[in-house]
Formats: sequence, C-alpha cells, structure tokens
Amino acid sequence: MPVYDYKCKEHGVFNDLATIADSDKPCACPTCGELAARIIRLPPTITKMPSAKKHAYEVNERNQHEPTHSTAARRQDDEQHAKGCGCQKKLSHSKLMYTAQGEKMFPSMRPWMISH
Repeated sequence: MPVYDYKCKEHGVFNDLATIADSDKPCACPTCGELAARIIRLPPTITKMPSAKKHAYEVNERNQHEPTHSTAARRQDDEQHAKGCGCQKKLSHSKLMYTAQGEKMFPSMRPWMISH
C-alpha cells in the first residue's frame, strides 16, 4: 500500500497508508482526529527550476513515446532550419551511406548524432 501525505490545519503534515482507491479521500489526523486533505509535496528543485530547463523536460516527456523524426517536410516548417542552421551544408559533405537493406551506415561520423 502506498504512503500519502496529508495536512491537518492544527498539527501540520503527516503521512498514512491508503489504498489507491482511497487515495483521494481525506484521512483522520493521528493527533486530533479531524479529517485532513491529501497534499502533494514537490521538491524545491522542481519549483525553482529555470524555465528553459523546465521546457526541455516538458518536451522530453511529451516525446518520450513518439519522438519527432527529422524529414525534409518537417525541416521546411521548422524555425531552427529557417534561420539557416547549416545542416544542409553538413549533409552535402556527409559520408552517410546506406546498406542494401536501406539502413543508415556512418563509417566516419558519430552515429549517436543523427539530427537536432
């Protein structure tokens, strides 16, 4: 059974075991017996995180199951590419090759650096 945090108006924060089905129900304070609402505590590192880092985490969370693939059509509408990122120049000098099965082969490149 998970442990949840609750906050009594008189005695502050306490924790108690509850089933997942009862997780949204208030719990009696062990000191006074009054019903206390469940709270969710966040570590200060999350609340004080710089906005750029928070945005990066949000993008990663959103794309964790469906990553964005770099295609020519996607790059045309991408503002990073519109600013002239230089990737087209890089591709023209690239030593990227394809196997007979159509898989990419990186004989002299870093294979983990596929796209940006």
